[in-house]
Amino acid sequence: MTSTAQDTPRKARRSRAPGRGVPLALLAPALIGLAFLLVPLLALVVRAPWRDLPDQLTSPAVWDALRLSLVCATTATALSLVVGVPLAWLLARTDFPGRSLVRALVTLPLVLPPVVGGVALLLALGRSGVVGRWLDEWFGVTLPFTTAGVVLAETFVALPFLVISVEGTLRAADPRFEEAAATLGASRFTAFRRVTLPLIAPGVAAGAVLAWARALGEFGATITFAGNFPGRTQTMPLAVYLALQNDPAAAIALSLVLLAVSVAVLAGLRDRWTRAV
Repeated sequence: MTSTAQDTPRKARRSRAPGRGVPLALLAPALIGLAFLLVPLLALVVRAPWRDLPDQLTSPAVWDALRLSLVCATTATALSLVVGVPLAWLLARTDFPGRSLVRALVTLPLVLPPVVGGVALLLALGRSGVVGRWLDEWFGVTLPFTTAGVVLAETFVALPFLVISVEGTLRAADPRFEEAAATLGASRFTAFRRVTLPLIAPGVAAGAVLAWARALGEFGATITFAGNFPGRTQTMPLAVYLALQNDPAAAIALSLVLLAVSVAVLAGLRDRWTRAV
């Protein structure tokens, strides 16, 4: 009996062993898909001008684009945290009419073409936009084609990543801790700040990293709403696009920087997204 009990887990492990009994009809397209994803990245590494890479990466234009990208992506992530965490809590913890519609609208930028998002931002916040004209007339604030415009464009596309991540974490967290804090006299905001927020901190951190990475790689909404002005609105993706037309070696060097950042983000989230279960 003991021998049978010990053999059962071994058989289960053998049955789950990778590559055992995989149908060729599934293995072949899986390998094609893997190659389709890996070959372009490997080509970027193989064709990189490694000898000239230090000179390419130390040019003032590259550092300006990198500095602007880091500053704008970090600011966009901070804005996403300020408004995204409360929005995620609203979607996860409250029940109100039209909640499904609100959730759909929040996730819309995930599937909306970024250039369409840039056009929408122009129509809303441009000098003649629905809101932008009042900002211009009342406060003299012009957002398009400015560094602030870059931040807003990146926030628009990055915010849904944070909201989805935090909402999922909130739904997984046990609400009874908040209820227990409420029975002890804590207000709902105090319970959120002192109980819920520490519980969901890993989810908030993961969402913030994803939002930061998405903001760093934003292109379509940025070039549409903020333009491509070196030192003011030209971020790393825009610099890659411009360099590709004039200096392919520089474009490859800049792409390697963004690739390294993406790999670092994926490595930082490996326990959350890539760990086998």
